[in-house]
This record gives sequence, C-alpha cells and structure tokens, in this order.
Amino acid sequence: MKESDLYLPLKEFLESRNYEVKGEVNNCDVLAVRADEDPLVVELKLSLNLDLILQAVARLSLTPRVYIGVPKQCKPLRRRKKQTLKLLRMLGLGLVLIEADSRKVSVQILLDPGPYQPRTSKQRQQRLLGEFAKRVGDPNLGGTAMKKGLMTAYRQRALTVAHYLQKVGATKASDIALAINEPNSRDILYRNVYGWFDRESRGVYKISPRGEQEIQLWE
Repeated sequence: MKESDLYLPLKEFLESRNYEVKGEVNNCDVLAVRADEDPLVVELKLSLNLDLILQAVARLSLTPRVYIGVPKQCKPLRRRKKQTLKLLRMLGLGLVLIEADSRKVSVQILLDPGPYQPRTSKQRQQRLLGEFAKRVGDPNLGGTAMKKGLMTAYRQRALTVAHYLQKVGATKASDIALAINEPNSRDILYRNVYGWFDRESRGVYKISPRGEQEIQLWE
C-alpha cells in the first residue's frame, strides 16, 4: 500500500459531506474546503509516528481543523490506542482511519480536533505530594530504572523497622513504634510487603533471613 492509496477513499468521503477536495496544496496532503468554514487539512501516512505528528502540528498554524489519516490496520495505533488518542487530543489534532484494500473501502473519523481541557485529579495530586513530603531526602536518581525498585517513603519506613530489628532482635510491635517513633510499625510488620519480617509470637516480630539479605542492598 502507498500513501496515495489513502487519498481517493478520503476524497470521496469528504465530497459526500459537501467539501471540495484537492491533494498536495502547499505541502498539505489533503485540503478540503466547505462554504466559509475553516479549511480542513489531513496529513496521510502509512504509520503513525513522531514525524507525522510534528507535520500535523505544523499545519495548525494554517487551520485549527487538522487531521492525521492512517490505515485502519495501523499497528502503532492498535497497540496504544488509548494513549495515542489522548496525545492527539492534547495537541488539538483529529484522527481518521482509512481502509482502502480491494475488498473493502471505508473511512472512519475516530477523533475530531478541538481545544484540550485536562481534568486534574485532586486525589492523585494529593497522593503525589504526600509521597514527596514523606520521603526522606532524595534517594532516587531521576530517569533511572532501578532493578531492585525505587526508594519510596513506605520502603524507607520499612527499612527503619528492619534495621531496628536487626540491631535488637525480636521485639513487640508496640515497643518498636515507641523506640523509632514510627506509629505505623504494627501495620508495616503485619503487611510485610517485602518479606523482611517473621512473626515469632503474638505481637512479636524479628527480621527474616530475606530481610537480612535484602536490606543490605539499600545501605
């Protein structure tokens, strides 16, 4: 398939909606005009990639009605449809899917261009700021994928508990909370997210063999 194979089905689709359509006008793959409306531009490609998105963004200086046109079976779109639509919506671009094989011809407008108005989640924002405030220091190098995981505020608190148990041995959860000033010690020990603790008796915990080994990685 060639990019030009997408043109005629799209042209027919737009003409059925009373547009006058011409191809390759001042570097625009498709230009459609209807009455006194803003012109409609479509940039055609066989694959949805960064070059195509940048090309479409550049056309926004000509008209707010810019679409990207790709084959319906476009693999990048099929793999990340939700994220792709969100990105195009943020950029104010539309998306047209074109099927143009010998057996079937169809055109589907999947997204119309328009102003993007993101909705801020106050709950997620509070969780973000809460993690920032609770985390001690700056233990992670930004942009680095750590095989052992990230140092979170919760992991820092679990490490404090584990280091205390490593030092003093089996201890009651209530005593740990007082000794290290960590009111959530009981919950940290009970949940045992990282497998660092063993319960020796009711309310009494000690560091596990796994804990002995893994907390060294976080020194």
